[in-house]
Amino acid sequence: MRMPIVPIVFLAVIQGLAELLPVSSSAHVIVAERLLGLDPSSPEMTFLLVMLHTGTMFAVILYFWPRWRARFLVSDFWRDVAKPLITATMATAVSGFALKHWIERSWLRGAPKQEVEALFSNLPLIALALAAVGVLIIVAGKRPEAPARRGFPGFAHSLWIGLIQGACLPFRGFSRSGATISAGLILDEPRALAEDFSFALAVVLTPAVIAREARRLALASGAWQFDAFVPGALGMVFSFISGLAALRWLSNWLERGRWSYFGYYCLAASAGVLMLSRALR
Repeated sequence: MRMPIVPIVFLAVIQGLAELLPVSSSAHVIVAERLLGLDPSSPEMTFLLVMLHTGTMFAVILYFWPRWRARFLVSDFWRDVAKPLITATMATAVSGFALKHWIERSWLRGAPKQEVEALFSNLPLIALALAAVGVLIIVAGKRPEAPARRGFPGFAHSLWIGLIQGACLPFRGFSRSGATISAGLILDEPRALAEDFSFALAVVLTPAVIAREARRLALASGAWQFDAFVPGALGMVFSFISGLAALRWLSNWLERGRWSYFGYYCLAASAGVLMLSRALR
């Protein structure tokens, strides 16, 4: 894929600034792609989106590492860190794969592209997903703050959060971080802990998603062509930089009890995406 540098930088900045906002950075990037005349469901663009997420993943690791290190060092690592992450990730794999299989065999039966990625350019569906996560965020934002504690959620809470994360994967607009952090808040997890756990899950999940999209891109292009991966690598660098610039301010909003504000934004964004979908018909 030969894409000019300016659109790549533009998409990377949008991804980096929106990543910690529970407003679905993927939805914002996809809308921008549609406005630029690009196909969000193509292997090149889904791979680029994953690489943009990779850049912000590295920004998340750099930003949160001091907090994670302090949390890990004072905990029983297997019980309080590894076991919850494994439980949630396994639940994500099961629910995400099952939902993907059902969508491809039911919703997309007979469609030209019988892949879940075909939904990524569906603006009305993105609008619906934004509205759904907006309601979830507003409900979670009304919950009182739970007492702070060390360690990640227990088995039952980790299982629920993982299942909800899996349900987010096929739907652009249903913010992964918005859904998982909100689930943690509804389950009475402390705000900082819910945030830490959500982004730790993202770090665990991202490599597998990168591998899947890299394979999909290679199959589509017929070979592992270096040129096909250059846009993704460039986008990763710029999303890392813009993600770092936004992290501190965005994290403070959650911890200061302004979580529900993001839900109202999602509802407004849902209406905007719906109007855009009608304008682009």
